[in-house]
Amino acid sequence: MSTSTWLSLATQTLNRLGLTDACRVAILGIGNEINGDDAVGSIVARELMQSVCGASGADFHNQRLIIPAGPVPENFTGKLRNFHPDLVIVIDAAQLDTTPGQVVWVPWYETVGMSASTHSLPISMFAKYLSAELGCEVFLIGIQAGNNEIGEELSIPVATAANEVVQGLVDLLFPQV
Repeated sequence: MSTSTWLSLATQTLNRLGLTDACRVAILGIGNEINGDDAVGSIVARELMQSVCGASGADFHNQRLIIPAGPVPENFTGKLRNFHPDLVIVIDAAQLDTTPGQVVWVPWYETVGMSASTHSLPISMFAKYLSAELGCEVFLIGIQAGNNEIGEELSIPVATAANEVVQGLVDLLFPQV
């Protein structure tokens, strides 16, 4: 699935859900920073924060929340609960059995059985909890990992995909930037 495909699906989803600029959207980047491509979710979240807040100094905290959650996203459920999101977008490395850097957009309930990252709690369980507990929509941006070796940097295809996801989310959720 190309970047334009995931972005098109994300746009269709937001339109279908009636999510506007006034809706509260949380972006949760998951990943272990020392495990190569597994770090992609956290890296996307940090780069998105830099793109949105760093350049303009704008504060989108009323309607948008960006969390680089690292390998333990469960530690941020309180912050998400206090934010009261209408939508949570989880970004994570995934085992999709495709080429490294492939990006997908899927609702949480389609993540059952999907292998993602190196954290212990399956993404489907975490997303199901968020959906039930917070009463919000939950979607995953999964990026096919190539190399999850300890001490490695992001592989080139995954780094390219990360940059495309950051730009796509800026265009979709932060059009004023």
